[in-house]
This record gives sequence, C-alpha cells and structure tokens, in this order.
Amino acid sequence: MLIFILFIFLDSQIGVGQQEKKEFKKNDKTSDSADSLYKIAVSNYKNGDLKKALLNFEKSHKLYNQLLAFRKIGECNENMGLLNFDLGDFDKAEYYFVNALAAYKKENYKKGESGILNNFGALSYSVGKYSQAIEYYLKALKVQEEIKNEILSATIISNIGGIYSKLKDFNNAIIYYNRASVIYKKLNDKKGVAKILLENGYIFMKQKKSSEALSNFKQALAIAEKEDDRLLEIEILSNLGEYYFTESNYEKALFYYNRCLKFAEEQNSLQYKSSARISIGTVLIKQNKYKEAEEKCKLGYKYALQLKAIAIQEEACKCLYQSYKFMGETQLALEYHEKISSLNDSLKIEETSNKMMTMEFQKQQLVDSLSFVKKQHLAELKHKEEVQRKEKQRNYIIATLCLMMLVAGGLWSSLNFVRKSRAALKIEKDRSEELLLNILPEEIAEELKEKGSVNTQEHNLVSILFTDFKSFTQTAANMTPQSLVEEINVCFKAFDLIVEKYQIEKIKTIGDAYMAAGGLPHPFEHSFRNVLLAGLEMQDFITIRVAENKQNNIPAFEMRLGIHAGPIVAGIVGVKKFQYDVWGDTVNTASRMESNCEVGRVNISETLYDIVKDYPEFDFEYRGEIAAKGKGEVKMYFVNLKTQT
Repeated sequence: MLIFILFIFLDSQIGVGQQEKKEFKKNDKTSDSADSLYKIAVSNYKNGDLKKALLNFEKSHKLYNQLLAFRKIGECNENMGLLNFDLGDFDKAEYYFVNALAAYKKENYKKGESGILNNFGALSYSVGKYSQAIEYYLKALKVQEEIKNEILSATIISNIGGIYSKLKDFNNAIIYYNRASVIYKKLNDKKGVAKILLENGYIFMKQKKSSEALSNFKQALAIAEKEDDRLLEIEILSNLGEYYFTESNYEKALFYYNRCLKFAEEQNSLQYKSSARISIGTVLIKQNKYKEAEEKCKLGYKYALQLKAIAIQEEACKCLYQSYKFMGETQLALEYHEKISSLNDSLKIEETSNKMMTMEFQKQQLVDSLSFVKKQHLAELKHKEEVQRKEKQRNYIIATLCLMMLVAGGLWSSLNFVRKSRAALKIEKDRSEELLLNILPEEIAEELKEKGSVNTQEHNLVSILFTDFKSFTQTAANMTPQSLVEEINVCFKAFDLIVEKYQIEKIKTIGDAYMAAGGLPHPFEHSFRNVLLAGLEMQDFITIRVAENKQNNIPAFEMRLGIHAGPIVAGIVGVKKFQYDVWGDTVNTASRMESNCEVGRVNISETLYDIVKDYPEFDFEYRGEIAAKGKGEVKMYFVNLKTQT
C-alpha cells in the first residue's frame, strides 16, 4: 500500500529575493551560505544521496537559526523529517515534523502547516494508526480551505483514499482517488498521476481484476522511470511482485521483489528493505525453499522491529512460522505463532496489568535501595566516630578527610541511582498510562490512578448494543483455530473503528459477542442516533465480509444485532485484570433484542424507538409483540437507513 508524503520544498525558490534577505536582518554572507547549503541538500536529496542531504540540511538549519528565518527553519526541519522517514527512523521523523510545525506557526505559513499535518497523517498510517491518520488528513484539508493550494489538496485527498483502500472500503477509496486524479491531470503532475494509477492497480488486484491491475501498474512504472523517481519506482515494483504472487507466477514475483530490494538497498529505505525481504521469503516458501525463506524473513523481521511497524512484523512472523513448520522445527514455529497472536492484539488488559506491576516493583526497588544506602552511611559514620575517639590527635584530620570522601562518594552514587531510577519509572509510567487509556474511559482511568478504585455510577438513560454471530459453533467447526481467531479479529477490529467513529464506548467482547454503550461515561447530543448508525454500519460490514468470504470459498459468520435504552450502573470490579463494565436490567433486555433479531438486521426495543422515531434518516418496521426469555411479550422494531433520493 502506498504512503504519500509531501515533498513540498524540494522545488521551492531558495532565498534569492532582496525582500527575503531584508527579513533575515543579518549579514548577506550568512544568508548566502545558508541558501547555498540548502540548494546542495536539495540536489543531494533528488539524486538519492540521503546521508549527504541530511548533513547539508543540518548545516543550513544552524545558519537559518542565527538569522531567525522561521520559514527556512521549518523547511529544513520538514526535509530532515522526510529524509528520516525514507531511512525508516519514524521517531526522528516525528521529532523534525514537530519542530517544523512550530516554526511555520511562528511565520503563520499555512501551506507549511498543512504539509506537516499531512506528513503526520502518513506517519500514523505507517504504524497502523488509521483513525489518527484520518484526523491529521482532515485537519490538513481544513487549512487548505484557507489557502486553496490544489496540489497539496490532491495529495491529502489521495492519502484519505489510501486509508479507505487499506480498510478494504474500495468504493470510497476510488471516489477519493478520482477526485485527486482530476487535479493531478489538470496540473499536469505526472508523478501524481502515476501514484493514482498505482493505487487503482492495487484495488483492481484485490478485486481480482487482473488485466486492469497489470495495466495500471505498468503505466505507473513507465512514468516513474521516465521521471527518474526511484522511491516511487520501489513502491510500484513491490506491488508488481504482489500481483504476480497472487497469480501464482512465482518466478516473476521474485524478479520484481528482487528489483525492489536492490533499489531499496541503494536508497537505504528501511521500510522496503524489510518488506521486500519478507515478500521474497513468502515466495520461497511456495517454492519449498524453506531455509532460504527463513534467512530472508529473519533479516526482514529485524528491520521491521527497528521500524516499529506492527503490520510488517506480523508478516515476517507469518513467514517464519510457515518456514519452521515445514522444516519440522515445531518449537520455533510455535514461538512465532504466538508472536502473531500477540501482534494481533498488542493492547491486551494483561499487558497493561503487567506494565503497572513492573512500575510498582521498580518503585519499591528504588525505595529499598535508598533505605540501604542510608543505613550504610549511618553505619560508616558511627564507625568513624568510634575510630576518632580511639585514634590520637595526629590522625584526626586524615580520618575526617576519609569520611568526607566516603560520604561524598556514597551521596553521588545515591543521587545517580535515584536519577536513573526515576527516569526508568517515568518511562514505564507513561507506557502504562497509555495502555490504560486504551481499555478505560479517560476520567475512569484518572479516578483509578488517583484513588486505586472507581466509584460506581448510575446512569438514567444509556443505550446498550449487543452483537452475536449466528451458528457460531457449527461454522467454527469448519475452520482451523488460527483462521477462526483471524476472522473474529477482522470483524472486531472493524467494530472498534466504527464505535470510535460514532463516539461510542466499547465495553467488552465475550467469545463471539461484542458489547458497546452510547452515552458513557457522559451523555451527549445524538448519542442514540449514533448507536443506531453504528449498528447499521456493523451489519453492512458483516454483509460485505460474508460476500467476500463466500466468493473465496471461506466460511463466514452472519450476525444478529440488538439495541435497548434504559438505566444502568457502571464501574470496575476486581483488583486484577480489571475491566470497565455495566449492569442492570437494561443490559439483559438489550441481549434479548439481539437474540430475537434476524440475521443482517438491527432490532430495537420500544423504549429506544420512542426516543429515536423522529430522526429523519431512519425507517422503522414494527414487528409486533414478541416473546422474549424472562421478559414476556415485548414490542420490537427493525430499523433501516432511508434510501437517498
């Protein structure tokens, strides 16, 4: 999948105007030196000499700092961020982007601000944070409304299309790509056109439209070669390798993957040095060359760890798992299978609990160590006092000096230890808090950290949503354990994105059931509307997923979904592996709405119907009074979105 990054300063005019030099308010010699170094850095970047480019950007950055030329400071920082992105150092890239944004804001340079927000989006995309990436892209587009820069708008629109494509929402992806393509063609931006061809080729490949996919890839490659854009060429070669792999043409797949790896090595692109090796390893497994596959994927996994790219790590682990399985290395195969599971669910509650326990353990270590040092010092002081009383006057000065040196050394060691321990504690505390906020609402997490417990809360009116897969046991019996877990994970990941989109609180998953609540921990306007929209979107996702799986002859789950509204009690129970949960008859009734639903529909109670019946975007089907276990006869309604006319 493509990742678009804006190279918006590589072709900009470099500090040659008289007015700009006046703004620097410094001597012309420093200004000329800074501009000259910047031009050399741009040339290095275009020619693929990334290390020299980075060095010259750093030198020009220092001179621009002396001149207080904030726009140029921002441009240097942005280009250094882009260089580090190409080199696979995402942490450094983020550092430079933050500095660039600060400089642009001082200059009120809106074009630069928009470019940086787009780059933050690409950075989030690279590590799998898709919802965060979309937030950055939308912020960047908002700035574009002020400055109306078409080429930047096209790039950002393309990036949003890339997110939809990654999530397999190809219809929306194509809409955004077509919008961007119109702008690129209007501006005669050939590289932009090539990128859209590449993205459309990827979608055609996933839709199994082979001839259309290959045609788009080859058109994109011809443009990239003509424009001498090696980084774009690397991305196209990687996609061509994947295309021939899906066509089971392993020789051609290896040809394109090896070309991709060769150019990635030349450009020192850590991302493709990793992914290309893993792809080659995957092809070698198909050719029964398991040892060679293991060697390729091991190095690819090493680079993926440096990148901190979860998706690439997962592909490497899959490759190593298959290699070891076929070589009969059962223990190693099991080890990498477990890593796959861990990467699929890296934010488990157990991990949060373990991090907090580790933090508390280190804290206690620090306290114990300080106490031991203090006791040592007291013992030494008493010993020296005893020696002083027994020694003659001529030894008094020597004994005092020795004591002072010992105390000074002990205090220095203690201070150094405390400083290092506090730094380690802060790192673990920050990690634990980040994980905690992924499993609890923010204000609940703050209360838990402050008091060590959470007071239960009564809510008068909250909507509860339940989903459950029909005939789960029978369908699961036709699947391997790994494919079963993967299928549930795909569905629940999609549900997580949907509830986040509609500001709904995920409560928990129980086996194949998914539970969420609207209006927690605080009610907000249209929370009931949002719950209905979320439920309908979940059913749309499952419907599409079932169709895709059936087309590929893979077992699929059909789903029932029910929603009810009413009073509940919310809180946390237990002291280990804690979980935010809700209780009350409302929860039981919501469960009955689900169990009495039909596959593919959204079933709601009369209570919820009375609240949402006036919303214009919904149609409701009265089902009559239906017997619900433990509830008697209950009035129920199916809900649908009105057809747009």
